[in-house]
Amino acid sequence: MRFSSLAIASSLALSLSTFAAASQDNQSHEVVQSSAVEFQPLNPARGDASPQVGVLWGDIREDVPTGTLLRFQPGFSSPPHIHNITYRAVVISGAVHNDDPAAEPMWIGPGSFWTQPAGEVHITAARDGVGVSTAFLEILEGPYLVQPKERTFANGELPINVDSGNIVWIEANDVTWVDAPGASSGDGAPQMAFLWGNPSDGQKNGTLLKLPAGFEGSITGGDTWMRAVVIKGSATHQVGADRKAKALDTGSYFGSKSPIKHEVSCTSTGEYIFYMSAEGKYQVSQS
Repeated sequence: MRFSSLAIASSLALSLSTFAAASQDNQSHEVVQSSAVEFQPLNPARGDASPQVGVLWGDIREDVPTGTLLRFQPGFSSPPHIHNITYRAVVISGAVHNDDPAAEPMWIGPGSFWTQPAGEVHITAARDGVGVSTAFLEILEGPYLVQPKERTFANGELPINVDSGNIVWIEANDVTWVDAPGASSGDGAPQMAFLWGNPSDGQKNGTLLKLPAGFEGSITGGDTWMRAVVIKGSATHQVGADRKAKALDTGSYFGSKSPIKHEVSCTSTGEYIFYMSAEGKYQVSQS
């Protein structure tokens, strides 16, 4: 199937005319509960066949860092296409396949991670029979465009697909990338998984943070943006003793660009997983 990059770009701009309503206490702190995210067709020209997109932060039409949620109906499959920029993604629910058009389906489920380099031809599909598939997608620059496969180019990057079963977890106390004062050890310890980037000298990076059931403590960033997206579990979030705690379930987000404490209490019976996007280190403290 051939399609026009101009038409795609135009429809994308039209479909994303409104964005998720963030609860902003000030310019350095924001929270978006998943229930407040407004979803719209990524490509209205495809009607119900289009994925639905909801913005957590940024502006997918502009050259700014942006985080979005994508929803795919069961059995969805895109035409072969490319993107003008690289994106990274984490599966939240269902099962997703993202690969070369000729590749056999490799379905990756919740907690799995993939990257899509700019310029590489690929398809994205959602498995049938597992309900709606949802993924978090992050770009560091924009705008995010879908373009015809004939415009393929090599940008020097290779795609990555990591199933959740192949994620390597390390106790936060053993990680130099993250300060974890007061964190416990053993089965009840917070754990980290490294996905991309390097936090040295304040560089941008992406990690998974796993908190045990019943965790109570805080997550604190530095002087630049730290962002956290709920991939698994449910919790409450609060900043400051005089502010009301907010429920955060999968697809919710909080972020800050100053070293404030985000108080987190895990309310789910199982483990709780965040995707963390940061510049440099962040700190995990367990009460």
